[in-house]
Amino acid sequence: MIKIVRTDQELECPVIDKTLIDKGMDLVLLPDEIDEDALIEAVRDADLLLMCYTPITENVINAASKLKAIVKYGVGIDAIDIEAAKARGIPVVNIPEYAERTVAEGAFTLMIALAKRLIPMDRAMHANDWIWPETAWRGADIAGKTVGLIGAGKIAQSMAQMAGAGFGARVIGYSPHSSPERMRENGIKPIESLNQVMAESDFVSIHCVLNDETKHLIGRDQLAAMKQSAYLINTARGAIVDEMALLDALQNGRIAGAGLDVYSREPLNQTDHPLRALYDMDNVILLPHLTFFTEDAMDRLEQETLDRCFEALEGRPVLVKSTDPRLRGQTKGVAFSDT
Repeated sequence: MIKIVRTDQELECPVIDKTLIDKGMDLVLLPDEIDEDALIEAVRDADLLLMCYTPITENVINAASKLKAIVKYGVGIDAIDIEAAKARGIPVVNIPEYAERTVAEGAFTLMIALAKRLIPMDRAMHANDWIWPETAWRGADIAGKTVGLIGAGKIAQSMAQMAGAGFGARVIGYSPHSSPERMRENGIKPIESLNQVMAESDFVSIHCVLNDETKHLIGRDQLAAMKQSAYLINTARGAIVDEMALLDALQNGRIAGAGLDVYSREPLNQTDHPLRALYDMDNVILLPHLTFFTEDAMDRLEQETLDRCFEALEGRPVLVKSTDPRLRGQTKGVAFSDT
């Protein structure tokens, strides 16, 4: 019997699970916080490993003697030891396109909610029945403001369309590996200096991948360059931001607020998490890494994940749609799309 291990069972994927079980496969579901030793035992005789957030280390990969592929049912691949998989000739694939517009909508929603002070007004209404137009509730328009994008991929392009063509904002961006011409075609004015983007923007929205180059890309110097009236939005990866520097900037009023969907340590909690003070801030919106989680996006995610699974199980090349060089550098068991 074919054995498939899916980690992060808390992320419900009923279509994936039912389809695999109906095909007669042995599906093993594992929780998000499973330790490495338990994961190693589970994958020793697995034919396929599906993961979302759980770290897939070199030890895990080397223990899986039958593994035909590692399928990330999501986008970010920073939790997978790609080099260890390549050394074993095990294809690694992600699902990069399922929620590009969806996540952009989520980031834009955070921007509007911050600008209009929707969350604190809603809390005040629930507590007091009604509030009057006092200075504390004054919001800001998007029109005429500057939106700075960090990264210029498809999510950023959608964000640029919403902010620029949709709401009349000026859109600038920092993306050193993107073509300036292509950025302009997508409504983003390219800026060579990251700190200049931070300094000019009323809203900074992060849309780059996490890798060695981008870890803590937004640090103390970049946060210090921001306007005191500006907001930071992160729906990409928590570790792109020096989160303790961000917490310090928020606690000391050096920026106006933040909208966060991602954290370097997840899940967030109010007990012992280094960022627990964020829960008490009215100018911070906290989401549980769910801007991707819509009916439409999950339909796309589950179907594409199954497509990749059956490619691997049937001995066909696994289709890599991502342009990430870590995945494009694979030479065994993969085929590449033209996107």
